[in-house]
This record gives sequence, structure tokens and C-alpha cells, in this order.
Amino acid sequence: MRQRDGMKKTIRPRTKPSDIRRQELMDAAAGLFIEQGVEATTIDAITARAEVAKGTFYHYFSTKNGILEALRAAFSQGFLDRVGAAVDTVPAGDHAARLRQWLVAGVTIYMAEYELHDVVFHQHGRRMQYRTEKNAIVGQLAGLLAAGARDGAWNARNPEFVAVVVYQGFHGAVDDAIERGLQDPAPIAAALFDLFSLMLRT
Repeated sequence: MRQRDGMKKTIRPRTKPSDIRRQELMDAAAGLFIEQGVEATTIDAITARAEVAKGTFYHYFSTKNGILEALRAAFSQGFLDRVGAAVDTVPAGDHAARLRQWLVAGVTIYMAEYELHDVVFHQHGRRMQYRTEKNAIVGQLAGLLAAGARDGAWNARNPEFVAVVVYQGFHGAVDDAIERGLQDPAPIAAALFDLFSLMLRT
């Protein structure tokens, strides 16, 4: 059938955009890693769930560890972006409120996504988990604490060290809450804020 004059022919793309296809592979891997663990998950299983050929996997990732590294990076960057956006809703000079907002957002995100976090970090050792998250997330915290110290909001002579303490306390408290079956992030974030505020005033 001839195309009518003045009508544009719609051409459907033969393949999905690269970023969408890559994300679908990562989503498939994340689901399988949570369900059955990293070691038990095969590349064949990932491609079957994503409904792509095995060659498509190797177009984006060289190994299963490659997609695991991508999931780690995506988790950390997503955490940073969402927590940073939450903190930025508070005026720059209100340092206590910005710390509170960091904790509220961080606890909320971690409690909602701890299964993925644990499988992509903890299953491969705490050293990998600490190195991957510390560099970026602790750095974000250190910047927040340093800004407050400069304005006299609290005492943090070594913001990087204090950020590590806050980060590890945050992690431990949320892990404990999850193990005890707690689901509301608000009281956990409030308790952490009270504790860290007291620590920063001494």
C-alpha cells in the first residue's frame, strides 16, 4: 500500500535503546541474585529472565562479576543522588536539619533496598563493601559535617573520621532494626540523629 501524501512513515526501532537493554539485564541479575544468591546465578539464567540472547549480555558485560560491579556502582550512586536531593531541600545554613534529612533519607532507602544491598556487597566480603561505599557515601557525609564545623554548628575536628563513625553507626543500627523486623524508618532516624547530635556537641 502506498503511503498517502503528507503522512510520515513511522519506523519502529528493531532493538531497544542501549541504556534500556543494559538496565533490563541489571534488573534481571538483581532479582536473581536476591532470590538465589550470586554464586548460584548463571549468565544463562540472567539472559533468560531478561529475554535476550547470551551474546547481548557480553555486549554490555564481560563476566558475571562485571554486572555485579555495575549493580554496586548503581546502588551507591542512586543512594548518593537521592540522599543528596533530600538534603538539598533544607537551607544550606541549617546544618542540624541537613544532617537529620541525610539520616531520614538514608535509613528509608536502606530499609527499602537492603536485600539488594546485602547481596551485591556483603556476599563478597565486608572489605569490598566498605571500600565501595566508604569512598563516596562517607565522603558525602564528611562534606556535610565539615560545613557544619566551619559554621560552628558542632565540633568535628576531623570530619572524615567522624563521618566514618556516623556511617558505621548508621549501618549497624539499620541492620539491627531489619533483623528485629522493624519497618518504620522514622524512629530509627530520630534516635540516630539524637545520638550523633550529642556526640558532635562534645
